[in-house]
Amino acid sequence: MKTNFERRLARHLEELRWLYMELYNNNSMFAELCENLHSFAQARSAALKKRDLAREADPQWYKSNDLTGMMLYIDNFAGDLNGVRKKLPYIQQTGVNMLHLMPFLDTVPERSDGGYAVADFRAVRPDLGTMEDLEKLADACHKKGINLCMDFVMNHTSQDHEWAKKARQGDGEYMSRYFFFDSWNIPAEYEKTVPQVFPTTAPGNFTWLDDCAHYVMTSFYPYQWDLNYRNPRVFNEMMYNFLFLANKGMDMIRIDAVPYIWKELGTDCRNLPKVHTIVRMMRMIGEIVCPSVILLGEVVMEPVKVVPYFGTVEKPECHLLYNVTTMCTTWHTVATKDTRLLRRQLDIVNSLPKEYVFLNYLRCHDDIGWGLDYDWLNQNFGTDEKAHKKFLSQWFQGHWEGSVSRGELYNDDPASGDARQCGTTASLCGIEKAGFENDPAAMKQAVRFDLTLHAMMFMQTGLPLLYSGDELAQVNDYSYKDDPKKAEDSRYLHRGKLRWDLAEHAHDLDTPEGQVFCGLNSLGALRKTNPAFDTGADVWTLDTGDDGVLAIGRYFEGQKIIGVFNFTPWDKQVTFPHDPGAFTDMLTGEPYILQNLPVPAYGFYYLEQILT
Repeated sequence: MKTNFERRLARHLEELRWLYMELYNNNSMFAELCENLHSFAQARSAALKKRDLAREADPQWYKSNDLTGMMLYIDNFAGDLNGVRKKLPYIQQTGVNMLHLMPFLDTVPERSDGGYAVADFRAVRPDLGTMEDLEKLADACHKKGINLCMDFVMNHTSQDHEWAKKARQGDGEYMSRYFFFDSWNIPAEYEKTVPQVFPTTAPGNFTWLDDCAHYVMTSFYPYQWDLNYRNPRVFNEMMYNFLFLANKGMDMIRIDAVPYIWKELGTDCRNLPKVHTIVRMMRMIGEIVCPSVILLGEVVMEPVKVVPYFGTVEKPECHLLYNVTTMCTTWHTVATKDTRLLRRQLDIVNSLPKEYVFLNYLRCHDDIGWGLDYDWLNQNFGTDEKAHKKFLSQWFQGHWEGSVSRGELYNDDPASGDARQCGTTASLCGIEKAGFENDPAAMKQAVRFDLTLHAMMFMQTGLPLLYSGDELAQVNDYSYKDDPKKAEDSRYLHRGKLRWDLAEHAHDLDTPEGQVFCGLNSLGALRKTNPAFDTGADVWTLDTGDDGVLAIGRYFEGQKIIGVFNFTPWDKQVTFPHDPGAFTDMLTGEPYILQNLPVPAYGFYYLEQILT
């Protein structure tokens, strides 16, 4: 009888070999890969092997409407990994059962970029704990029904990584793992076609190294050296790192900056076909060694470039992808009070195959980039991209009449008019301003809008992801300006330490934090217990007759619900002529008929149709 490993390998071996040989044409390296897959499969703990079997029997587990995620920085949340373990009861109170830990692998603090410049893929940053602490946290999470997710930075290493140090010393084997050039000739050719990621803070795609007299490719920052996946040794070793981390108890691994990992001269080095070959091989390697682990792809691009990272139904790649465009379109809608672009974006997502599952979010550790559909905006409304981006920047800084937002710009480029936006959900919704001005009426409206945006996010097809602190309506943290290591990076505005003093009010409905905490709990409970929130549900948008009000319908297993969301500061009345009959407010139990439905300013409804 075949072992589980042999069974899984047999299912994928032919395709895996074909793709590997197409990419590398190297039999010995493929044989080494297979031998190591077997070793990592054997090294998995008994508990993880049991988890693998259970999730093989239920391969759609990650699509459950029971799942709600939260993203957090370990140090900001609880100091270290052991601190997070002690705070798991709080996580359970939030209704969260998928914990996404921001980068925690070893880095040099002065060159960390928030943890994305990894110096050692098999060591935890010393101030955060050890690999043993990580395993203890994973085990504790699993016992409480919580899934654990981590970042895997695969496009580059830190210049402090062992490979980089040896490459810098002139070791050809290690230089070949990066992109080294002894003259500017080839880098100059790359620069003709490759866009810059950070043109103002880290211009160019190459860095000159005086000590070894070579240029090295650095797409993001000078201390982050791009890996050369044309070298099979790079692919193999990074897969071994991936499996090493999976064996520490991860349930989900976020693969960072995926579109950038394959470079070809004469292209923009983004989303090239061989990127998909690598991701498909990663998917199969995971299914062979650790089938309970799923891949979350980070593809921060427009939908037409994001969707291919799901692969096909027959040959899947990522299990989950971030719904980046809907997120930034939501904030565009906040500023414009016009839901038409958002409705168009939701219609696009809703038309995709049910097998494709997005991770939806309002805020995360990063800035908001204004990657909107400007062609559609210009065609339909004459919107000028540069002028519109300037308007959005001013609105979310509170520099526009009527704005209650308090945010800051990141990577402001005066020449192009482009800038990204920073700030917590609460501050961008007006909670910070209302609190500073001690305005109870404004606070009530701001809290309502915060919950409305979250309710809209929970209504979308896919899985919701909260950002740590948002459950307590935590506002911007301006103390980063006093830290020389952070002062130049405004993203730390929304990366502040969790305010545990606010958590003491989590169940006090007389406080903004209690209202948001309990409100999100109610929304999460509804989502988990009602079939219409299933990822297999039919989902559509409805015409409200008012551009300021969005409506989303969901239907599954005989249950129909309609979500109504007012993006304006004015009370509205809307009618749904094609939805007659009686409805019930799922949060209050109040009955409604969808004729002249009163929707309060910045308010929302979850309405369930009463079936007779």
